[in-house]
Amino acid sequence: MKKILYFALLLIGVAVMPACQRSNQLQDEASRQDSINAALQDSIATANAEKDSLMELMGDIADGMAQIKELEDIVSVNNLSGETPDRKKQLRDDIVLIQQSINRHKDRLNELEKRLKQSTNYNASMQRSIANLKAQLEDQQKTINGLTEQLAAAHIQIKNLNQSVDSLNTVNKAVTKEKEAAQQESKQLTAEVDNLNTCYYVVGSKKELKANKIIETGFLRKTKILQGDYEMSYFTKADRRTLSEIPLHSKKAEVMTNHPKDSYEIVDHGNVKTLRILNAAKFWEKSNFLVVKVD
Repeated sequence: MKKILYFALLLIGVAVMPACQRSNQLQDEASRQDSINAALQDSIATANAEKDSLMELMGDIADGMAQIKELEDIVSVNNLSGETPDRKKQLRDDIVLIQQSINRHKDRLNELEKRLKQSTNYNASMQRSIANLKAQLEDQQKTINGLTEQLAAAHIQIKNLNQSVDSLNTVNKAVTKEKEAAQQESKQLTAEVDNLNTCYYVVGSKKELKANKIIETGFLRKTKILQGDYEMSYFTKADRRTLSEIPLHSKKAEVMTNHPKDSYEIVDHGNVKTLRILNAAKFWEKSNFLVVKVD
């Protein structure tokens, strides 16, 4: 009985082992297929990216050729004679930018060709496309060289333009400084004139004038004007060129400062007095301060 059971288990093991091996083989085959598919997808993606790069470069070069064609229609010895300096400088700048663009396109094309040669996507069609792009870039370079020669023949050189601009800027700066200096001098002169024509006056009672240290009085002493630092906030500031009358708001008034008697008068204006300046230049010639005592 034990022998029969042993042979039965042996037969089952022999039958199961091939099935397990077949399953492992199928799994390995599936993994290899997935790897192949992934590599294929990467190759397709790379090929599409390289194709897109070629198409993009073709578009850029085509745009460059259109720009150069526009410049060819403008830049000639005959046409340039009617252009302004700013416009001529702009034409020169455009040519410089296009030259830089050609150099960038050449670098991009060389790098792309190098990558393609190292890949499996470098076929006859791509070879023709790259050769065509190279030819277009060479044509662009020849045209730019010709335009540059025309500019030189017409005596339009960026260096000279820059020197002229720098010279104009220098002159402009000098003129600006002179203008600013003149304006500053004018302000100073105006301030000096204003200062010369500034006057100060005060109208107050004896008590008020004494409290503000403008006059000094004493027993049996004549009232006198103090010399020195006045309480300036108590004075009214005015322009002696326009100051002609000062209301005194009092029935009695006396000029305490030294002003020529014939240069002013104190007149009645209703029930109060008004000081009227008759000759401003003479009135202020000895002092720019006026003190009037009222009762």
